[in-house]
Amino acid sequence: MRDKMIEINVITELDNLKSLKSEYLEKTTAPLDGMWLCGFLPLTSHFGFQKNSELIGYCCINDEGNLLQFYLRNSDSSLLTKMITGKYRQLPKIKGAFVSTAEPDFLSHCFDHFSSFKVNALMYQLNEVTQTSANIDDSWTLKTVEPENLSEAVEFALRNMGAPEDWLTQYFSNLIQRQELFGCWLDGELIGTGENRKFDDVQLGYTDIGVIVDQRQRGKGLATWILRQLVQQAVEKGLKPICSTERDNIGAQKAITRAGFISRNRIIQFMV
Repeated sequence: MRDKMIEINVITELDNLKSLKSEYLEKTTAPLDGMWLCGFLPLTSHFGFQKNSELIGYCCINDEGNLLQFYLRNSDSSLLTKMITGKYRQLPKIKGAFVSTAEPDFLSHCFDHFSSFKVNALMYQLNEVTQTSANIDDSWTLKTVEPENLSEAVEFALRNMGAPEDWLTQYFSNLIQRQELFGCWLDGELIGTGENRKFDDVQLGYTDIGVIVDQRQRGKGLATWILRQLVQQAVEKGLKPICSTERDNIGAQKAITRAGFISRNRIIQFMV
């Protein structure tokens, strides 16, 4: 009996893709960025690929039409060709993709199907914590951010990073509940925050760290110091820290390198 053609259906229960996503992660060559994996991906539209009633793959597409994950068990790239050329009306128009160099299969397909690309971000893993001549203020201490400090932390991030306030409030609230958000205060003023985000059911053994420093306090070694505190927390718990930053954020790249990290992978943005 001849095989039926692949059908594409919306997936609303993400648990139905759990085994396929596990297969996808097993093929990666390094841990993926935690914000992409656990922050952005769950908010995208998920579509399943079915053949003869069997779920054999999936893809994730965000509201801007960017493909964030693509997996097919037989690695047939013709399906992606049809998707990009708009052959499937049940899919939104695909305008590009974001994929890391740690995802070789998906990355190869993107090189085959998109006309241009650029580096979006650098991905880091801990190499070796080295001592530097950074100026460390003895008054710096890193404390767990408590629920009553939520609004202060959100306002701080809005001033120094920029992001939708509703998203920040929900994101920080979750971190505070999990005791994964830390703050550095100077004379009663919040001057820096650090995150140590553990993974719940994927990439176990790793933790994703991040830092935000007040614009007026930058250039003093504070970001490097906070990162080192977060690294120490992770190592003491037997976890391997990872982090990332945008390609154009040279200051963050210097702080991350001084904290003992090395970048071997990139997140690539592809455009049609």
